[in-house]
Parts: sequence; structure tokens; C-alpha cells
Amino acid sequence: MTDTISAIKRLSEEYYEEVLSFRRHLHSNPELSFEEYNTADFIEAKLKEMGITDVERKAETGVTFLIKGHKDNGKTVAMRADIDALPIVEANEVPYKSKNEGVMHACGHDVHTSSLLGAVKILSQLKDHFEGTIKVIFQPGEEKLPGGASLLIKEGILENPQPNRILGQHVMPLIESGKVGFRKGMYMASADEIYFTVKGKGGHAAMPENAIDPVLITSHIIVALQQIISRNSSPKIPSVLSFGRVEALGATNVIPNEVKVQGTFRTYDEEWRADAHKRMVKMAEGIAESMGATCEFNVMKGYPHLKNHPEYTEDNIKSAKEYLGEENVVDLDLWLAGEDFAYYSQEIDACFYRLGTRNEEKGIISGVHTPTFDIDEPSLKIGMGLFAWLTIAELNR
Repeated sequence: MTDTISAIKRLSEEYYEEVLSFRRHLHSNPELSFEEYNTADFIEAKLKEMGITDVERKAETGVTFLIKGHKDNGKTVAMRADIDALPIVEANEVPYKSKNEGVMHACGHDVHTSSLLGAVKILSQLKDHFEGTIKVIFQPGEEKLPGGASLLIKEGILENPQPNRILGQHVMPLIESGKVGFRKGMYMASADEIYFTVKGKGGHAAMPENAIDPVLITSHIIVALQQIISRNSSPKIPSVLSFGRVEALGATNVIPNEVKVQGTFRTYDEEWRADAHKRMVKMAEGIAESMGATCEFNVMKGYPHLKNHPEYTEDNIKSAKEYLGEENVVDLDLWLAGEDFAYYSQEIDACFYRLGTRNEEKGIISGVHTPTFDIDEPSLKIGMGLFAWLTIAELNR
């Protein structure tokens, strides 16, 4: 165990500059979800340099392959990194700033991809240190529905061989560089998009008796829908319903014909999630009808909730403490953002942990999905090293 950790740390230092160059190249050349053709070609080129040529494309831009240890013990562990970027204009003035205007790796997927490439390079050198099989997954389209994970699962990514467990990591700018975070059980929420349109009858604002006011009706619907969260869901299940866009194109003296609303619904229980969808549709349509209008209510179902397998996550916490020291492994709180790694967690034992990337002295404090997001780049050493160690530890456990 000690020898393996020492070897991984030595190789992480040795490969750091190369993996840093991977990260900077990817950050400079981001591609949107399901358009990551150049990114996939870059990954394959780097794998070829490592002597890995037996790769397979999934969902066009996904890249997957196997690494086999010195002995087959019947176990397979999967490692996953997402590769897509976001439609954000980068505000950072750095040498590796995005060259693709309006596209940016603002969620750290360049870090995930380069860390996994580094981990693959390490694991390829240490095959005599582990038994079993590693399934490596470079996944497209995490940032866009229906989510690349769902497409890869449909194309058989969890078959031939079937992984016993799957591991994923994600940057966390709230955690100091040098540390990582874990949470057992439910961690990230399901994420559904809500769209509804209330259609009434427009008219002069001074003569509301001649109109069917969709603005007033919409306000009743928005307030009433919160009752579903406060009175129909169990207090033991975190849920949130928020509306971020209300479009009523009238004027001070004009009642419009219709109002369009957009929002999000998030929770941690799939049965309650489905029930809430039905209740929202029924309530919104009923209120509109009772006030003389109509409501077209649509729920665009997003990712399920992400659950970390308790036993597997506890094993990884212990292994992380062995690698980093107990003081550098922290507990995570619930995170109501969505993540398509959740699809894997609904199928097999999964663990999704956080890689600290914050450095206040360097001014690296911006959150993900912002134009100024960046990372403390030495965190890549842990990004690749711990990723490799957790996989070896699980295969040999």
C-alpha cells in the first residue's frame, strides 16, 4: 500500500507539467456539449502517445477503453471525466484564455479530462500494482440535456464488462486546493426545467372587466405552486421550486394576451419527483381554468438525483485519508445543482467526490459557471494522483 502511494505521488510530480499542458490546451480550445470532436481527437492522440490504441467512440465524441492489471480478479471499476464546455464569454486574462469566443471551460471539465489522462498515464505504468480491469470513460455532453451519461448507458457503457463501481471527480472552488470532499448517500439533486404559458385575453389596463388578465392568473399560479413543496412533500426530502423568468409583454396600460414562465424543480427522491410533476400540472391548469384562462404546462425532465453509495464512498474516504492525510479530507453538504453522473449512480455503485481548487492568495475564488472561473493548477497533482489511487485501492480491496 505504502509503496503504491509513493509510486503514484512520484509519477504525479513527474507528469505534472505534461498534464498541465493538457489542461491549458483544453481550456484554450473548449467545445460545447456534443460538439467535442477536436477534444475527442486530442484525447485519442494523447492516449496513442501512451501506447493506448484500442479505444472506442461512444455517442460520437465519447472515448472509452480498458486498462487491465497484472491479474484478472473479476472486478471492474469505471473512471469517468466529462469533456464539454459552457456557452460563456471568458473574462480571465491568462495565456490559456479560450480561443473560441463565447465558449469557456467554466465548470472545470478541462481539469477533469486532463486529470483522467494523467491518471491513465500513471495506471499504465503501475499495472503490476493492481488486479482487475479499469474502464475509462471520457464522456461528452454533461452540460446539456439529455446528458451524455444517459446516451452512453443506452449504448452499453456499463456492459462488456460491467463495472462493479464507478468513480468521478469534480472541481470545487469552495474547497482549498490540496483538499478533497466526500458525502455519503444523496448528494446532488435532480434538475427539471419548468415551462408554462398562461393564455388569457388582453385589453386596456383601465378596463380589466373586458379582459382575462394572464398576469394576475400567473401570479396566483406561481404562489400556489409553492404550496406543493411546503405541504405535499415530506420535510425529510429537500426540494426547491424557483422561477427565474416571467415574460408578460404588456405595458403600464396594456394587459397582454399571454404570460410565459420558466423555472426549475429540484429534489432528492424519484417517486416524489414524479408525483410533484403531476401535481404541478394539475394545479396550474386548474387555477387557470377557474379564472377563465388556459395554461400549457410542460416539465422537461432533467437528470435524476445523484446518490453516493455509502459503503463505497466510506471506502474512498479511508483511501483518500491514506493518500492525503485526514486533515485534507472534508465532509460535503447537500448540493442542489444537477449532474448527469447521477445516471450512473442510479445503475451501479457510484462515488462522486470534489477536488479543491481554491487559492485565495492567488485570487482564485470564482465559482463554477462564471466568466472568471479558474483553478489553482497544482491541484492537478491530486486530480490525477488521487483518482489513480482510489481506483487501485478499490480493485485490490
